[in-house]
Amino acid sequence: MVKTGAQRVSDDSFGAHLARLRTAAGLSLRQVEEATEKEVSNAYLSQLENNKIAKPSPNILHALARVYNASYEDLMNRAGYLSSEPNPSGRRQAKAATFAIQGLTPEEENILLDYLAFIRKQRRK
Repeated sequence: MVKTGAQRVSDDSFGAHLARLRTAAGLSLRQVEEATEKEVSNAYLSQLENNKIAKPSPNILHALARVYNASYEDLMNRAGYLSSEPNPSGRRQAKAATFAIQGLTPEEENILLDYLAFIRKQRRK
């Protein structure tokens, strides 16, 4: 989240979402590299988080989902591989939420991830 004056502006980019997931998991870039058995290097992850790489391969997303205990389908959707739009039959092709709360907005999800990171950080002290 970025503060502008008294207002908070949420960064809903894919890279910012990955950074929030990593922070919520309490992991450094190097720890993610180790947890993925070097499948995702810390340099590559840094580029993802800074939106220098927009569409990582599905196997990278799978490794990150496993490490972050996040939804693989959600990461695939956010990376543009799956559509959350209804198909011709009216059913959504893929729309996996990070949280099981229905109707959660992206901004609310980001706030919850920030809060989770804060709680986990407090526990480690």
